[in-house]
Amino acid sequence: MIEELSLRNVGPAPGMALRFAPRLNLLTGDNGLGKSFLLDIAWWALTRKWPGELNRRLPTGLAAKPYDDKPASIAFSVTGKSKSVTYESRFDRKVQAWTGAAGRPVNPGLVLYAQADGGFAAWDPARNYWRKKGNVDVQDRPPAYVFSTQEIWDGLKDPDRGLLCNGLITDWAGWQKERGEAFKRLKAVLAALSPEASERIEPGGLTRISLDDARDIPTIRMPYGQDVPVLHASAGIRRILALAYLLVWTWEEHLKAAKLIGEAPTAQVTFLIDEIECHLHPKWQRRIVAALLEVMTSLAKDASVQVIAATHSPLVMASVEPIFDAGKDAWFDLDFESAGNQNAVVLRQRTFVRQGDAGNWLTSEAFDLQSSRSIEAEQAIERAAVAMSSDNFSKAQAQKIHRDLLKVLGETDPFWMRWRFVGEKKGWLP
Repeated sequence: MIEELSLRNVGPAPGMALRFAPRLNLLTGDNGLGKSFLLDIAWWALTRKWPGELNRRLPTGLAAKPYDDKPASIAFSVTGKSKSVTYESRFDRKVQAWTGAAGRPVNPGLVLYAQADGGFAAWDPARNYWRKKGNVDVQDRPPAYVFSTQEIWDGLKDPDRGLLCNGLITDWAGWQKERGEAFKRLKAVLAALSPEASERIEPGGLTRISLDDARDIPTIRMPYGQDVPVLHASAGIRRILALAYLLVWTWEEHLKAAKLIGEAPTAQVTFLIDEIECHLHPKWQRRIVAALLEVMTSLAKDASVQVIAATHSPLVMASVEPIFDAGKDAWFDLDFESAGNQNAVVLRQRTFVRQGDAGNWLTSEAFDLQSSRSIEAEQAIERAAVAMSSDNFSKAQAQKIHRDLLKVLGETDPFWMRWRFVGEKKGWLP
């Protein structure tokens, strides 16, 4: 698990520092301010590999680079299998790489990373950690399992090691035919990640979708009674199917590997997830955080689970209100601020205050909007507010504002009460 992260002269700001909570960590902020970047850095701090360098098919997750000619460093604290380690890595400009300590690094437990573009990375202490060859520590195992979107479905191959993962299509079909523990886990995870009880995701029968494709394709049973091949599912459902499969596959393979090497399953799991609401309908967004926490703790029953999630969704933030615990959860917010001639990206840990509904979250420090209305409605209300506080507006000007408000505000908008009260008092409205 990751405890602290401190950056100097790397990323969008001269300095950033986070002290992560042990269970749930939320990252908010506008596009381009560094949420995905911080997740990439956290993955690197835990595994010491950049996902985009391990799999060139990924368009993201490449090595971080300093943004100017100043000395750059990444410092982090990671809780390992038996101890907590603090380390500072510096960027070596001659070799264009981050320095690393000699010998085997700390073992951080199972580390998962779901990227916003659909890619996925997994670091397994039983399959990716260093091993002894004689009396020497060597890293001759795969450094991590890093999937592009297509490889999640079709399988992951290594030029030197061969097939590393069969992929969702083949594994799901095989698990379903075997009717063993893996398939039971997959069904349970799909049920937990479903948007609501009336729309539970359930596996249907296996099918063929083409004369030219000999694979048995899994299907999902839709609420309207049809079995839809997973390859034909919507983007939101495919996102959930991929997450469910990868969580089950990673845990199943970890259990098998741990048994082979004679070790107990990992005692800690760190799950990084970018844009947790990606492709999901609002009713799904209201469930996804709690559902993923439930899934992770049910799979890894005896392990500590840490989740670090970036989001743009006010519904996600509202959904966390019933479960947020300041003793084990944290919220970090990135802002772009101007002071004089200086512009800066600022990272803060904010106090989590319940807003009550998603609209209030839109106007909170998480998203910084002036209102939850349309831009046109917001501008019309601003003009109306100026008119109400002024003695120099004519009746004709006020009625023009009134017509503008009629075009953009709903009939039950609470602003009407204030506007009509002032308008009648000033003689603008009948």
